Amino acid sequence: MRAAVSGRSTGARCEECARLDRAHSVAADGIADDPRPYRVYLAWFGPGLVKVGITAVERGPARLLEQGAVCFSWLGSGPLMAARRTEELLRAALRVPDRIPYAEKRAVRAALPEDEEERVREIRELHGRAVELAQWPESLTRAPFEGVDHLRAFGLDTAPAARGEVTELVAGGAVGGELVAAAGPDLHLASGEGVIVLDTRLMRGWGLVPVGCEGGLEVRLPVREFRAAGHAQDGLF
Repeated sequence: MRAAVSGRSTGARCEECARLDRAHSVAADGIADDPRPYRVYLAWFGPGLVKVGITAVERGPARLLEQGAVCFSWLGSGPLMAARRTEELLRAALRVPDRIPYAEKRAVRAALPEDEEERVREIRELHGRAVELAQWPESLTRAPFEGVDHLRAFGLDTAPAARGEVTELVAGGAVGGELVAAAGPDLHLASGEGVIVLDTRLMRGWGLVPVGCEGGLEVRLPVREFRAAGHAQDGLF
């Protein structure tokens, strides 16, 4: 069977295949008997944008780097189902989401506080509230707050603020620019039109060729401008 894949697809799969793939993932509760220990984390992507998530202990901070988390702190560790219950607890009791669209992460990334303490403040406060919840699973060991900042690791400490993002790839399109930062799957490219963010997941399944120096620092792909105001996450505090 053949199926058309949207130019905005980040997985080079049709919707049905993407749905089946996610059904067998830990994130979708498709795996309930994984014996590995897991960690629960709080991740901060910008002012008012915090999420809770889980990752296998053996992966270390790789999951946070993959998501483009600007700051994070571990919340606790234990068996998979205890970690999952803790994630659900924070969603219900503190209204913390477990998923944030990349478009929102990119938009708020354009206006990050310069002070590191200000960047970790929200997850510090939320961590304190989370570990005091009465319904905390007994098999999950609480972790002390320790804020980890990825601003320099991503190169965002010196990169100019991005003005927009590439929304899709199109045949015959082109993008050129100097790489000034990379956060998760996103490349921040300084072009002749300012810094543009390119989600590298859009490139899956495409045949890509170099354009040479004559292509310059131009962008010939659909671009969505970021709004001037950052995202506000309702009901977190």
